[in-house]
Amino acid sequence: MKANLHPNWNPEAKVICACGNTFITGSILPEIRVQICSSCHPLFTGQQRFVDTLGQVDRFIKKTEVSKVKKEERIRILEARKNKKEETKKDRPSLKDLLMQARKQMVS
Repeated sequence: MKANLHPNWNPEAKVICACGNTFITGSILPEIRVQICSSCHPLFTGQQRFVDTLGQVDRFIKKTEVSKVKKEERIRILEARKNKKEETKKDRPSLKDLLMQARKQMVS
């Protein structure tokens, strides 16, 4: 092995969790801070708990609420367009109606 190339190995590195649990392991860092460990992780404890440090759950909930509002608005816009088309159809006779009127005029 080359000298001064590899990092120093600490056989007794201390791992500190946000819940307060500490344990010893080997690492190149003398102290490691983690947000979740085996004593507080839902998989090991069996208790359901949201582990949300970056606010991802809140962002997801906001996105779903915004999408629901946009979907309702989109439905309202499409219904308005449909009603507007129906109103314009009622105002003007269709091509079929015009042809029927022309036929009646030619016969009489």
